[in-house]
Amino acid sequence: MEIYVVISIIVIIIMYFLITYNSFVKLKNRVKEAFSTMDVYLKKRWDLIPNIVETVKGYTEHERNTFEKVVELRNSTYDNMTSNDKIRINEQLSAGISKLMMLSENYPNLKASENFLDLSNKLSKLEEDIANARKYYNAVVKNFNNKTEMFPSNIIANLFGYKTIKMFEIVELEREKVKVKI
Repeated sequence: MEIYVVISIIVIIIMYFLITYNSFVKLKNRVKEAFSTMDVYLKKRWDLIPNIVETVKGYTEHERNTFEKVVELRNSTYDNMTSNDKIRINEQLSAGISKLMMLSENYPNLKASENFLDLSNKLSKLEEDIANARKYYNAVVKNFNNKTEMFPSNIIANLFGYKTIKMFEIVELEREKVKVKI
């Protein structure tokens, strides 16, 4: 009888181990999928930035610092970046884009430019899509991080090298409401 109890306990431990490991695999794949979805929107914004910079630059040549910062960030090779690099660069890029959009307030001709209006509308839509994708990504990362840090699943996480993943957080400049009036 004692042997059955020991075997039952071993089977339960093995089952828990397998179920927990498989849940890590599933969560890790959800994180990848969520980042891929967000990455599509980040890439679209990445490709839109040179057009916005050129349009704004024509009207505001003396605002060189803002342009150089955005262009410098934008000149990185997007496809060769790691997920963490993409998050970090895009956080900085968001701040630069906000500054560019604020510059438009000082230039009535720029605000009236049809090209700028079109680019601003595209950017607004992309920022909305990025915000929604970021919410989903962060929710999935939160679930993964909880499982990675909570006992007893953290034992299996440590055993197989699962580490917490960085969330896509808002930069301080974005916390302030930016009004873009066109």
